[in-house]
Amino acid sequence: MRLTPAGELTRRVAALQKLLRQQGVDGALIMENADLFYYAGTVQRAHLFIPAEGRPLLMVKKSYTRAREESALEDIIPLANVKDLPKMLVEHGYKNIATLGLELDVLPVALYLLYQKLFAAAQIVDINALIRSVRMVKSPYEIEVLRDAAQLNYTLFSRVKDYLKEGITELELAGQLEAVYRLAGHQGIVKMRGFNNEVSYGHILSGTNGSIPSSMDSPTGGPGVSISFPQGAGYKKIAGNEPVMIDYVGVIDGYLADQTRIFCIGQMPDKLIQAYETAFRIQEVVKQMAVPGASCEEIYKHAINMASESGYGEYFMGFPDPVPFLGHGVGIELNEWPVLAPGFKTPLEKGMIIAVEPKFIFPEGAVGIENTYVVGEKGLETLTLFDENIIYLNHPESRD
Repeated sequence: MRLTPAGELTRRVAALQKLLRQQGVDGALIMENADLFYYAGTVQRAHLFIPAEGRPLLMVKKSYTRAREESALEDIIPLANVKDLPKMLVEHGYKNIATLGLELDVLPVALYLLYQKLFAAAQIVDINALIRSVRMVKSPYEIEVLRDAAQLNYTLFSRVKDYLKEGITELELAGQLEAVYRLAGHQGIVKMRGFNNEVSYGHILSGTNGSIPSSMDSPTGGPGVSISFPQGAGYKKIAGNEPVMIDYVGVIDGYLADQTRIFCIGQMPDKLIQAYETAFRIQEVVKQMAVPGASCEEIYKHAINMASESGYGEYFMGFPDPVPFLGHGVGIELNEWPVLAPGFKTPLEKGMIIAVEPKFIFPEGAVGIENTYVVGEKGLETLTLFDENIIYLNHPESRD
């Protein structure tokens, strides 16, 4: 179990403080788990105050003992009641806070109204963009943890052949593979930012189930096993000669790697093979285009053009409702910045981590590929290493 090094926390806090000063914000009050983990190295129930100048203060409701053990921050104190926050900040030298930054993209309105009352003299502003901008570029330490998450995926995909048989249900296959994840150290949850954004380990979708849409902001959906969580593997039995898309997220020590591979028992229809080959070509072009300084929007547009020229454009990134992106940042959460999408103007930087996922969704099934990459000087370096071809397993009826 890794503890975030003190130097990492110092670097991250300093980067946010620089942005706070540029925006004229006196301090940030951070409460969301992913942000707490990033800036404090713990997700114990706490409030982290990061001043524009000075040392951060972590005020812990529960568990104070664990927060002291997990966080390398110097100033960690117990918090008996959230109403004591203003007084505690004053006692530690943080007076006259005129502008206070909060994570307004994820903060419930009831809590916002409470903080508005507690800090009545302060103007409350949204610092979501500042926080996510700092998190967007990964350090060498973070990239090493991400490599471990990618290795977890290699372990999982290497075991698919042991369990994927004709007649097994998607749900049973999911259970077998998720056990592999857990025994190898997967934390058991994939974090996503945003209201009502939920995902489990990922999606296993076979044949026509690959075409079932869901509310999730993803090219694929799937039926799931309940209307209350209508995505991912269902009760369908996996048949021969159909695509089996395994889109799973490995998570180690809080960092995740997103990856998709296509398996098939027997042989897939020619149309799906051709679409897969198009997806692979799009991936290879994107890998070359995605150098530091490149435009996320232009990369997306180029991929859309390639998909259209293939003749399968209407099925690209979802059907009948395609998602408006080709790739997304990953790290502590599944939907980080940058995004290969129209309107995302931030140029790529060395050290950004992106999951690129060109996929085609047909009524008879979904095909495509996804890998997690780090932006390097000459393009994208692949973290999620595994066979990138369609992986065929022998059809039982073809055996001698």
